[in-house]
Amino acid sequence: MDEELSRRLRGAAEAHRPDRERMRARVERGMARGRPPARVVRPPRAATPWLRVAGATAAVCGVLAVGAVAVTSAGGDGPRGERVAATPASTATPSATTGTARGGLRTEDGPVWTDGAVDPHSNAYWAQSNVTLRTDEPLSSLTVELRIALTGGVTSTGSWRSLPERDFTVSATEDGGFLVYRWALKAGRTVPAGTHTFAGQYNHAQGERDASGDSLTAHAVRVSGQRASVGDSFGRDH
Repeated sequence: MDEELSRRLRGAAEAHRPDRERMRARVERGMARGRPPARVVRPPRAATPWLRVAGATAAVCGVLAVGAVAVTSAGGDGPRGERVAATPASTATPSATTGTARGGLRTEDGPVWTDGAVDPHSNAYWAQSNVTLRTDEPLSSLTVELRIALTGGVTSTGSWRSLPERDFTVSATEDGGFLVYRWALKAGRTVPAGTHTFAGQYNHAQGERDASGDSLTAHAVRVSGQRASVGDSFGRDH
């Protein structure tokens, strides 16, 4: 009897096919009924202002950090001793006021104007002195002389000019306590109307160099035959 019952129960179990979808639906409904409602957790009211201040502070710090990276990436002066490439870094803007340079020369004579300034890319070991010459008329003759006082460690490292190199004779000599750069227009050449740059480069002792003893002169002949002489002192207020 027991064997017959066991056989029938085993056969019924093997023949049974459960409704899995119905069972899953019942389980899900039961879970939904027992699940607690969702909650939104908010910070206490007293803590909110502090969080806002902290957020604002973080935002400001982020902006300052980005600014610092931008300044660092933008570069600026290279490492100490780095030389400025032999191309004009900037062109000085002529002053509206006509000054008088050391030695009685004016900075403006007729259509010719000049200005002297230490290049802003100079550093604690090296400098470049710029001569800016503007002429409203072509020149058939021109001699530009830049005099750098031989203060501690001053030695020439070269020169350049914005006008064609082949049009000038260039020299750099030491004379009377000065490093003298001289550019002389060759015979038969002409300087066109416009603004032109002449620059002398030199090493010097470590530290900020006093350029008050430096000066420049320029003597020109206009194509009309009229002469013009101008000059400037690097110690003059610009």
